Amino acid sequence: MSSTSTDDLGKLVLRLSLGILILLHGLSKLGGVDWISGMLQSHGLPGFIAYGVYIGEILAPVLLIIGIWARIGALVVAINMLFVIGLVHMNELFTLGKSGAWALELQGMFLFGAIAVALLGAGGYSLGGRNGRYN
Repeated sequence: MSSTSTDDLGKLVLRLSLGILILLHGLSKLGGVDWISGMLQSHGLPGFIAYGVYIGEILAPVLLIIGIWARIGALVVAINMLFVIGLVHMNELFTLGKSGAWALELQGMFLFGAIAVALLGAGGYSLGGRNGRYN
């Protein structure tokens, strides 16, 4: 296997794992985002921003999974994770969990995985193609 194909395979694994796992979070919110709206308002932000969760946790992950506009999708996921950390988990930022791991290891993996995809692109195993116009 050539290094180009292993690089593309690695990018595919990263894109799919990040996209599928974030998408599952988004699908759970299809029932409504009122609780997110309330939380945003309690932080002095407009409640309508809550609908951005559908962009960050449904649309962007689909872009990652299919590999079109993957860098943009990854950037949206990274911004979404910064909101999640800032609004929901800030009090855990410097905390270790019961197992001794960082309390925000999942959020951190999502954030840094998204940054990696934004930097690397989707690779050859994508609708956008390795050097595609939309990648």
